[in-house]
Amino acid sequence: MSAEVLTGTMEKLLKLHKSLYELAVKKTDIIKTGDMDGLNQMLKDEQAHIAAISQLEKEREKAAHSIVPALESPTVSDCLNLLSQPDRLRLAAITEELAELVFELKEQNFLNQQLVHQSLQFVNVSMNLLRPQPENINYGPPAGKKSGKMNPGIFNSKV
Repeated sequence: MSAEVLTGTMEKLLKLHKSLYELAVKKTDIIKTGDMDGLNQMLKDEQAHIAAISQLEKEREKAAHSIVPALESPTVSDCLNLLSQPDRLRLAAITEELAELVFELKEQNFLNQQLVHQSLQFVNVSMNLLRPQPENINYGPPAGKKSGKMNPGIFNSKV
């Protein structure tokens, strides 16, 4: 019974991660077009997915603990050794697919992060071009002359 619960939970996790990956791919297009409203909505959708994944992860931990009660926080790998052959093969396949998907999701999120960073750099450069920096106005020697030697003025106090 616990193996079925664990397998079902892992399948749900896989499904949510696939959906999250699809959102990350769509987010890339939204970042490229510069649609801020779309990006805000995408972030809300991602937060909902992350909350659901967090809840499923707690369920996975409970199911794994019911299979391997001797360990404090057992992993899916710990459970694989105690399951029957069909359950073990099915769960191992789901786990491998989930691991590959998480890696792809990580790469997609890194790409999105780089795109956002480049967009912010472009905005900063554009703002600096539109808003030139004021020159430093101070009382000192001209930029081309050294300040080590004082220029005698019109009034010479030694005379």
